[in-house]
Amino acid sequence: MALIVLFSTFSFTVEQHYCGDFLVDYSLFGKAESCGMDVQKDMHPERSGLSQKDCCSDEMLSIDGQDNLKLSFDKLSFAQLQFVASFVYSYLNLFEGLPENIVSFSDYPPPLLVKDIQVLDQTFLI
Repeated sequence: MALIVLFSTFSFTVEQHYCGDFLVDYSLFGKAESCGMDVQKDMHPERSGLSQKDCCSDEMLSIDGQDNLKLSFDKLSFAQLQFVASFVYSYLNLFEGLPENIVSFSDYPPPLLVKDIQVLDQTFLI
């Protein structure tokens, strides 16, 4: 149940940098690095007057998690509250303890040892 809550509230973003049709870099936690084509375009400002088509593109996939996990009991009807109260009461009374600790073998003595078998077989616990 905890894993379901964790994964339903988990948000992440994947950023991808394409040069043409090829994926150059992707990043889960930061900005994806470019292929260097934008730096080359900025180095020649005299060609900026010409209309050149940019071959690079950036894509960002963002998945937002669930934000509203606060449960409120004031929206429950009286019948639902009655069911919850009776369920909790019956569940807690399901596990009643014994009045005293009953040991069934306390009236029987252990068998008498004729020989010490561990010393005869030389098996010792370490």
